[in-house]
Amino acid sequence: MGTSSPVTITVEAIVHSPVASVWKFWTEPKHIKQWNNASDDWHTPIAENDLRVGGAFVSRMEAKDGSFGFDFGGVYDEVSLNESIAYTLGDGRKVSISFIAQGDDTKIVESFEAEETNGVEMQQAGWQAILDNFKKYAESAKEE
Repeated sequence: MGTSSPVTITVEAIVHSPVASVWKFWTEPKHIKQWNNASDDWHTPIAENDLRVGGAFVSRMEAKDGSFGFDFGGVYDEVSLNESIAYTLGDGRKVSISFIAQGDDTKIVESFEAEETNGVEMQQAGWQAILDNFKKYAESAKEE
């Protein structure tokens, strides 16, 4: 382990949906289970979210064929309704997400500290794929 600062990676997307809807789709477990995967051969069968400072969240991400799975989770450091979320992952890395209203659209900017196992490009591609999947879901989903 080095003592240098971790690399911060940023991914972003413009979602053609109002910020209040985007926030709901991003934070409610019934919606998280619908979009939280980087490819069609993965899914999120379990999602729990205690959306408050000090609250925890976890999403169980699994290959649909059952060959691999892991829990992705952490604790919220900041929650500002319809504006931003910041959290610390279980391994200590920091993540921040901004939801920027642009008329009837929402710009999402997600920054995270890279982990040391996988390459930066791979991590950026994976997180961008999940964000792109969220965009597709949020633009087609109906609020309940």
